[in-house]
Amino acid sequence: MIIRPQYMDRLKTYRDVPLVKILAGIRRCGKSTILEMLRDDLLKNGIAAEHIISMRYTSEDFDDGMTDKAMYQGIKEQMTGDGRYYLLLDEVQEIDGWEKAVNSLLENADTDIYVTGSNSKLMSSEISTYLTGRYISIPVYPLSFAEYLDFKKQSSQSPKELLNEYIRMGGFPIVALGSFDQYSAYQIVEGIYNSVITNDITKRHNITNFELFNRVVKYIVENVGKTFSANAIVKFLKSEGRSLSVESVYNYLEWLEKAFVIYRCQRYDLQRKSVLKTQEKFYLADVSLKFCIMGFNPKSIAAMLENIVYFELRRRGYEVYIGKNETKEIDFVAVKRDERIYVQVCHRLPEESDREIANLLEIRDHYPKYVVTLDELAAGNINGVKIVHLSDFLLAADY
Repeated sequence: MIIRPQYMDRLKTYRDVPLVKILAGIRRCGKSTILEMLRDDLLKNGIAAEHIISMRYTSEDFDDGMTDKAMYQGIKEQMTGDGRYYLLLDEVQEIDGWEKAVNSLLENADTDIYVTGSNSKLMSSEISTYLTGRYISIPVYPLSFAEYLDFKKQSSQSPKELLNEYIRMGGFPIVALGSFDQYSAYQIVEGIYNSVITNDITKRHNITNFELFNRVVKYIVENVGKTFSANAIVKFLKSEGRSLSVESVYNYLEWLEKAFVIYRCQRYDLQRKSVLKTQEKFYLADVSLKFCIMGFNPKSIAAMLENIVYFELRRRGYEVYIGKNETKEIDFVAVKRDERIYVQVCHRLPEESDREIANLLEIRDHYPKYVVTLDELAAGNINGVKIVHLSDFLLAADY
């Protein structure tokens, strides 16, 4: 089993702390495997196997309609001895009221609790009712490029070839573990996507006009990395002779977010130092989701590079915004406590323009500024703006 140290280190930080550790992310991004890694690590650290209770709450393993009380009793019955029990509870969102069961186990037993989940029921408002101040949320994403290289250690491909493969095929662990051609990889990802759409969205929210919902999803996928509004989607659909309310579009966007298919990136006004509520961008949980839906198109590479950099910053704990500097736009303003970095992303540095660098130079502060590109020959430092290749940016120890 290939260890994902970023997640293991965070889980170790909170081990035996009286908080519920919630690992949340899109289906098949590796949450269940992280629980297996945690189990192995607990055993290596001398925890008795009978004091580690692993439960997977999928519809295949349990009857539909399992109650929170049955969940609580089922776990409690396994806690037959003295001492602390480590509860590793996978896909808990399948159980209505799981928060109540987990809260009772936290309060009434000597437990250290870890849960995973893949959709909106995991992050429902019930958490704030039953677990206020008693949980820590750890987002789980598909593989970073550094993790992808770990998964491909036995490959004969060069780092450059692996980067190209990562850009095209994405970071779902199931794809990275195999040696799939592009077509087969996209088939696997399409299966993941269909599972999310069917189980976490259309069934849960009783969507009857699936064709219209799917058209909205395709619009979002086509426009990754571009600012747009719900009104823009409504107008676009109207031009195709379809009708949908702005409220419905907002609901669709929210449901896709809560299923961890898309992530919202708000704009930040660098002059007024405030977050703007309009013209947001959305990024896909993994670049392969675009290609499995729309097919691979070299023209979409630039947007997907942006997508990859966005998630690299998120993985490293940054809050990420689009920067608005008067009439200029900065691809990313990434903030972590008192740290800040500015990042422009481009496929190739344009020969006749210094726009990417000039936009950064107009920001009058001393925080690090980067232009990230796939351009093989682009490198160096121009008036404090660092020009770096994508692979160097993704593999840097820090910024």
